[in-house]
Amino acid sequence: MQLRYSFRLYPSTGQRTALARAFGCARVVYNDALRARETARGEGTPFPKTGELSKLLITEAKNTPERAWLGEVSAVVLQQSLRDLDTAYRNFFDGLKGKRPRMGAPRYKSRRDTRQTVRFTANARWSITPGQKLRLPKIGDLKVKWSRTLPSTPSTVTVVKDSASRYFASFVVETGPFEVLPVATSELGIDLGLGHFAVLSDGTKIDSPRFLRRAEKRLKKAQRDLSRKQKGSKNRDKARVRVAREYARVADARREFHHQLSTKLIRENQAVAVEDLAVKGLARTRLAKSIHDAGWSAFVSMLEYKAARHGRTFVRIGRFEPTSQVCSVCGVKDGPKPLHVRVWTCRACGAVLDRDINSAVNVAKAAGLVVSAREAQVRPGLVPAPRGEADIRCGRTVKRHPLVECLMGRRRPPFRCSGRGG
Repeated sequence: MQLRYSFRLYPSTGQRTALARAFGCARVVYNDALRARETARGEGTPFPKTGELSKLLITEAKNTPERAWLGEVSAVVLQQSLRDLDTAYRNFFDGLKGKRPRMGAPRYKSRRDTRQTVRFTANARWSITPGQKLRLPKIGDLKVKWSRTLPSTPSTVTVVKDSASRYFASFVVETGPFEVLPVATSELGIDLGLGHFAVLSDGTKIDSPRFLRRAEKRLKKAQRDLSRKQKGSKNRDKARVRVAREYARVADARREFHHQLSTKLIRENQAVAVEDLAVKGLARTRLAKSIHDAGWSAFVSMLEYKAARHGRTFVRIGRFEPTSQVCSVCGVKDGPKPLHVRVWTCRACGAVLDRDINSAVNVAKAAGLVVSAREAQVRPGLVPAPRGEADIRCGRTVKRHPLVECLMGRRRPPFRCSGRGG
């Protein structure tokens, strides 16, 4: 399995200038190659091959006065830019053929893009110095904040400048079978939500951190300061960076929470099951901000690749599985329930069930995992009487208020309240 490890870089002023030059040269070669292929498509001629573009746009262009500055950066960076364009076209055509989700055609890159990248392969002869610095050709030795040890020798390194003007080195490494964890005895079903980020089939409820909601006050102030700056000024660019840093702080905290939780669940359980949620559809509702703030897709992706890496079983059940409608004790489908109903009583067996825990148990059962449904039951309940049967107290029939009948599940709103009965 290939994994990507990212580390923070702290380049000097001269190294920032060299990196900016590399970003610009890679962008120009990418745009020139895209323009050449768009011209060929308009004229009805075959697309030029990558070798032809490399000779025309890199080798020969360096000898012209207009593109002589391409020789100031590593040639590997320019070659990788052409390969990125090939990958973009391949993904676009595969989407049209139905081999992968559809995506747009390649577009021109702008010098105003806030995220810039360049990639160095082994041919570039980059290395890690004895002083634990990253040595890149025609850039120099960059200071790296090593937060962990690489499991193997990396094959490529990508230097990334994000919207918050931070620099990162992203290494691609190969992991072997030594990452497999010892066999665990427990299996787990997970129900993702908004009130609680995750509810486990063993009864554990994990609160939702709501990182974006908690940072809204700072974000509002930063956005207000940005809107008051004159367009095109240096102060506006500084304010934009401050806004980007606030959003990056939120994204980093959310990512750290996802990593810690997913690692814990994978290490402690042999098998994990989740429900395939329609995040795109849910993000078009009035709960869009909370759904994006939760980051379900990123969390599930982490569970999936960590399970494959550590020898665990990961199961994703269908999104149309009625996990919240089926009693996890007797298996009877009790019908749909509105979202405000968090605890309900099974009409068949009388079990009083917590909606979220019951769903997590049903997720595990639908995935074929062996779990106990006892935690889904909040408290033992009596089997309810038939709906048409009256209550008998001291030999007389008692007529209940409609609201009481609604709470008992014997009458559904809306109903007219006469105002009598308290």
